[in-house]
Amino acid sequence: MVALSGFADEIGPDLGLQIETLRSEGLRHLELRGIWGKNVLDLSAKERRDAKAQLSGAGIGVSAIGSPIGKVAIDELWKEHLDRYRIALDAAEVFEAPYIRLFSFYPPEGGAVAEHRDEVIRRLNELVRLAEGRPVQLLHENEKKIYGEGTEECLDIAENVPGMGLIFDPANFVQADVRPADAWPVLRDHVVYFHIKDALQTDGRTVLPGEGDGAIREILRDAIGARAFEGFLSLEPHLKVAGERSGFSGPDLFKKAVRALKAILRNLDVPFE
Repeated sequence: MVALSGFADEIGPDLGLQIETLRSEGLRHLELRGIWGKNVLDLSAKERRDAKAQLSGAGIGVSAIGSPIGKVAIDELWKEHLDRYRIALDAAEVFEAPYIRLFSFYPPEGGAVAEHRDEVIRRLNELVRLAEGRPVQLLHENEKKIYGEGTEECLDIAENVPGMGLIFDPANFVQADVRPADAWPVLRDHVVYFHIKDALQTDGRTVLPGEGDGAIREILRDAIGARAFEGFLSLEPHLKVAGERSGFSGPDLFKKAVRALKAILRNLDVPFE
């Protein structure tokens, strides 16, 4: 059994519309990145409480806080970013989210982030330490242009940041000129969460799950069938807009993405909720 989730801000900014669309497709979780036109880290305490009440009333849980932590240049002021991170930790507790999604930093202007590898690893370990005692696990998402863009860098993070799991995003690998089918065997023992997004190798354009070069069907077959993966598959379709900070699909295309994923799972004879 796997659980379906998704970045519901891809549906639209209104929480009511997000909930309505998720429920229409039978999804009982969302990955919380934004509502009401605000990033999750910019919500007031009252807005958090109101959102939690609406979600709970609709029977929808939060699979992860889709935070932007680590999606800054490595030479930006660290203390200020840590303050943002502490908000993410608090948000995870309010929304009872078991995971926080984060990244591993962009290079400084005109530089290469690989030259700052030791500082990347140090910072990620500090983030893990600050989460100790909290009911949440930190997850690193592979992303183009950050340190954890390629297979070996993601493995470096998994092996040298104890307690941090990996999110596997096939489309992000495709757009970083990495074949997901090659990355998967190297990283699979560290992957605890999936972002379901597909893309074409030719031009990086995002497409419906299963229609690109993300090898989603084959990877899920191995993850679920051979390795008994039972976690979240979180849809992040990016079918209308695929921006650096977020994406957008709208209700209709989001539903198409959900149905495409369900078709893949049914073809694999995998139960889902």
